[in-house]
Amino acid sequence: MPSYLLQVSYSAEALAAMIKRPQNRAEAVRKPIEKLGGTIGSFWLTFGDYDVAAIIEMPDNVSAAAFALSVAAGGACKNVKTTPLLSVEEGLAAMKKAGDSGYKPATAK
Repeated sequence: MPSYLLQVSYSAEALAAMIKRPQNRAEAVRKPIEKLGGTIGSFWLTFGDYDVAAIIEMPDNVSAAAFALSVAAGGACKNVKTTPLLSVEEGLAAMKKAGDSGYKPATAK
């Protein structure tokens, strides 16, 4: 099943609410992810540009996008970034395919 890196930044209001009443957001998103056919691999709270980093597995890009859209539309998150992750084998296969694609870069004369 495809893996995705999910990075989330909470709004100031959401952070204030969680400071007032701490809650496990991994458990809060587990059911919607599972309803879309996915699973949570890992879930971390972070600091810096994002407040959460998670590895999720979803059956396809449409399911991953559906989850990201539902989170973004909820209003508690000011930024949601979903990055598809390739296994090493997939990356090597992509490199081989790229080498066989026949693409030629633009050149200046």
